[in-house]
Amino acid sequence: MAVFDDIKLGLEQAIEYEKGDLKAKKTTMAVLPLESFTSAEIKEIRVGAGMTQALFAKYLGVSVKTVEAWESGRNHPEGAACRMLALTRNDPKFPVASGIVAK
Repeated sequence: MAVFDDIKLGLEQAIEYEKGDLKAKKTTMAVLPLESFTSAEIKEIRVGAGMTQALFAKYLGVSVKTVEAWESGRNHPEGAACRMLALTRNDPKFPVASGIVAK
């Protein structure tokens, strides 16, 4: 009967909301801007996570040439790669802990 009671409560709350008798709950979130990384920082993140360039490239979903270019300063990561770099910098165990990299 608990499922029925949950559904009934939800419907009653929806009716109250439509009548203006109930305020909707809302959560406000903000997305932080992407960080930039120098070639030295990228290499430091990779080495700190204990990865070769080849493994790091697989982890990030890019080619080894891309990692080489980042670490030499010829190119710079963008978008999701920057998010992954930040996560890995903040927690060098993240690749393994998240299940992306298996030991």
